[in-house]
Amino acid sequence: MRDEGLAAAKAAARAAALARRAGSCGDRGERLAAHVLADCAPPAGAVVSGFWPIGDEIDVRPLMVALSALGHRLCLPETPKRGLPLVFRRWMPGEALVAGRFGTSHPVGAVVVPDFVLVPLLAFDRKGNRLGYGAGYYDRTLAAMPGSFRLGCAFACQEVAAVPVGPHDERLDAVATEIGVIGMMR
Repeated sequence: MRDEGLAAAKAAARAAALARRAGSCGDRGERLAAHVLADCAPPAGAVVSGFWPIGDEIDVRPLMVALSALGHRLCLPETPKRGLPLVFRRWMPGEALVAGRFGTSHPVGAVVVPDFVLVPLLAFDRKGNRLGYGAGYYDRTLAAMPGSFRLGCAFACQEVAAVPVGPHDERLDAVATEIGVIGMMR
């Protein structure tokens, strides 16, 4: 797909995904957490990156609290200026956050490198493709962390038949939703 066609396809897919997710999926973060802990838990000692949910994103905070209780070190991403990868900062449940770019929130803790990354998304397919918000932060970041496990976190209603992808789009290893964990076919 040519760049102009890919950009148009992604813009249309983003609009459809936002409309599908808007208020219709509900808050099911506790159920997502239970599925991840049962079917796709990070290995012992893994540093796990979560995200502070914005808008209608699924709430991964229950999972983060549970992982902290199991002894995992946690971090949250800080969104730098456009064109740069995310910066992951150490965080523990209850610690204060500061306002970041694009409505995000992040801690001020030390910079760490996660082994297991919880990835927000607008849409996903069964091939491991994800549609993000369009700035490429997670794609740049994941490309620089090829050994990290990439777990998309979403509502089941965010699954689509096919996500439009380009050469710089990074795939997920699995997606967790409120109804289960889906391993990706590569």
